[in-house]
Amino acid sequence: MKILVTGGAGFIGSAVVRLAVSRGHSVVNLDALTYAACLANVTPVADNPLYAFEQADIRDRPALDSVFDAHQPDIVMHLAAESHVDRSIDGPGDFIKSNITGTFSMLETARKYWVERGKPNGFRFHHISTDEVFGSLPADPAMLFTEDTPYDPRSPYSASKASSDHLVRAWHETYGLPVVLSNCSNNYGPYHFPEKLIPVVILNTLAGKSLPIYGDGSNIRDWLYVEDHADALLLLATQGKVGRSYNIGGENERTNLELVKTICQILDRLKPRAHGTYADLITFVTDRPGHDARYAIDPSRIRDELGWRPSVTVEEGLERTVRWYLENEDWWRPLLARKGVGQRLGADQKPAQ
Repeated sequence: MKILVTGGAGFIGSAVVRLAVSRGHSVVNLDALTYAACLANVTPVADNPLYAFEQADIRDRPALDSVFDAHQPDIVMHLAAESHVDRSIDGPGDFIKSNITGTFSMLETARKYWVERGKPNGFRFHHISTDEVFGSLPADPAMLFTEDTPYDPRSPYSASKASSDHLVRAWHETYGLPVVLSNCSNNYGPYHFPEKLIPVVILNTLAGKSLPIYGDGSNIRDWLYVEDHADALLLLATQGKVGRSYNIGGENERTNLELVKTICQILDRLKPRAHGTYADLITFVTDRPGHDARYAIDPSRIRDELGWRPSVTVEEGLERTVRWYLENEDWWRPLLARKGVGQRLGADQKPAQ
């Protein structure tokens, strides 16, 4: 089976690429190599004959047509997206272009390819999205996002992803394109680009810098280990029901403050400070505009239909993640010089010029 993965040099996409190749699938990694992409993410499979790389922008229809014609994929897994909420607040235009226009280009390219080949039954277009499209939940643990939760995006990022989800559903209903959709909770793990919360905390502790937490740290997220997510995505791409959406959650809800304190405790054990604990570095900063209070996934559909459940608890996953960053400074050190990394983003709400 040949799988075309868009955004395969990114965090989640590269996890899918590595896992798919390890399972014997031929994989084409299509990536524009924008600021958050890193080809080092796929170094473990780069020399494997099952792996191929194509540098292309998902908005470039001629380039996409060429890639599809050259590689003739059986499955498309569309992960390429701008995904950082704070960056979407500062520069929403990039999110509209990549997440909406880019998804439109991918859908049209995939539809043309599918039709020209006689609409093969096995072809699938798997669109990977986020639970942020559903908005915010109250603290009540009985309330969870399901596949039927109404969309209520609160940031330019989540609004752009909601729009892309609607496009994918429309292409299925209007043109019959065989699609599968999935919406996931917060991912973490190895190769996580160092502008997101968990790598920021790990790398700031190692540098002796403050650990910034938005607001009072009470915002709750459901944390999904990225390799568990990759496993679920491959399952859905091959066995998910056409036209159906699936929520993928880690079943690991934690407040941001609890999460940061857990990372500090792991580092206190693995790499103790000369004086005090890493938790002494925690500081509280002005909250993000429109910061959603809680995300929590009900994963019963993928569990009941396909037998999938996450295998890694957040404590286990954080331990693996911290150890990986301690052992892979040669991966993350160069990324700290990229634009915006290490800066507070999303605080300036002035309109773009």
